[in-house]
Amino acid sequence: MAEAEAAGDAGLGPAAAQEGAEPAELLAVIGATVPTGFEQTAAEEVREKLGSVSRISKDRGKIYFEVPARSLPQVHRLRSVDNLFVVVQEFKDYQFKENKEDALKDLEDLVKKLPWTDPMKVWELNNSLKKKKTKRKKHSLQSPASRGKLSDGGEEGGADQNNTNDQEDCAQNPVAVEPTGGQDTENPQGVASRNGVEEEEDNEQSDVKVEVQASSESGTKAGEGQTGEGEAKVLRFRVTCNRAGDKHSFTSNEAARDFGGAVQEHFQWKADMTNFDVEVLLNIHNNEVVVGIALTEESLHRRNITHFGPTTLRSTLAYGMLRLCDPQPTDIIVDPMCGTGAIPIEGAAEWPYCYHIAGDNNPQAVKRAANNISSLLRKNESKDSSTALGVPLDVIQWDICNLPLRTGSVDIVVTDMPFGKRIGSKKKNWDLYPACLMEMGRICTPGTGRAVLLTQDKKCFAKALSRVGHIWRRAQTVWVNVGGLHAAVYLLRRTSEPAQDTRPFW
Repeated sequence: MAEAEAAGDAGLGPAAAQEGAEPAELLAVIGATVPTGFEQTAAEEVREKLGSVSRISKDRGKIYFEVPARSLPQVHRLRSVDNLFVVVQEFKDYQFKENKEDALKDLEDLVKKLPWTDPMKVWELNNSLKKKKTKRKKHSLQSPASRGKLSDGGEEGGADQNNTNDQEDCAQNPVAVEPTGGQDTENPQGVASRNGVEEEEDNEQSDVKVEVQASSESGTKAGEGQTGEGEAKVLRFRVTCNRAGDKHSFTSNEAARDFGGAVQEHFQWKADMTNFDVEVLLNIHNNEVVVGIALTEESLHRRNITHFGPTTLRSTLAYGMLRLCDPQPTDIIVDPMCGTGAIPIEGAAEWPYCYHIAGDNNPQAVKRAANNISSLLRKNESKDSSTALGVPLDVIQWDICNLPLRTGSVDIVVTDMPFGKRIGSKKKNWDLYPACLMEMGRICTPGTGRAVLLTQDKKCFAKALSRVGHIWRRAQTVWVNVGGLHAAVYLLRRTSEPAQDTRPFW
């Protein structure tokens, strides 16, 4: 068996109850995937809202923290996390055998030695919370006829499923593999990037979802699992392997297949790739191995958007951008190129004591944003109709280079600028970016104004910024991965230089 160093010293192992003492409170070590580049932002949110200290993983885009299991509802309300899982066990320095068969045999043997009991209790508690939430949703559903839309211009929610995953990390290449397949094959419904560019496949990492075939003898043993419920129905499961590193003798497919076979034998669960109850995660990053159980069925970044556009931004990334500029009560926050409204809607939900203004020059985008705001209002009403007072947010159609706002009247500008791929072009950006920065500088308060801008066209942005250096100073850069594209989030601070308003008076 491979030697492995468990990460118990880092507070990432299950808490054991002391003999003779009262039963210890059930603790959960939670793993969370977050937008790449905003790991520290997520860790700060966890500390503020849950009082827990997070550890940022070597594998970018993940953090770990420990909370009482009773805090799961608050964990699901975190704004900066995409997906959640409970850690079964983590190994900081897992020594893989060089021989493929020996390495895979070690992974199979590992299943029997893992402390599954407490993580499964956390999964069951999480499942009961999801059922309660579903019941509340069904209870508060309105009839389709009563759901008026602002226009028929927006797309139906979920119609463009590729766009819901627009910001997937480029190193994560979702693959659906048949149980007996020997090669990683692309999923025909693979994730499309934010700007219409196919996800780049990283030869050092692949994300493989493998269904392990149920053997005829084990598939019939209903109720013999080790979950403590002798007569309970047999759970369906799937194993998902995320692997990064070029020194492994096996593929993600093979690791997931063999590890999943051992999980099936251990629990007597039934393998089902699509209609599963339990998703077991096997995350391998060089010599770091984390085994977990998924707590989210779909990414939490889909929470606000029901009408998707061609470049819909993840709500979790929007939260990270907003948090970067540190909004204060009464601040006026503007998104001059709002698209479907992901940034201002996230801002209105998390910073309700600020006033948010969204705008776009595309009437279709404005309609989508308005429909998303309407959906947020309905969601707020269903939560508590007695206190639903609307949201501090307006959406307007306008020209980014000629905004109908007074000079120096805005505190913060936050926007996702055109990358020049799916919308616009890189050639147009050379004229657009300097004009945008000048107009943003005009409306922002000199000395205190801030801007947080996301773009993949970094060369063009740097040139534009150099031309407006008298009104904008770059304070911070966060490198992020947006749908397979290496992008940057820039935090700019407004200088004290007064802006020249060259527009004609009306």
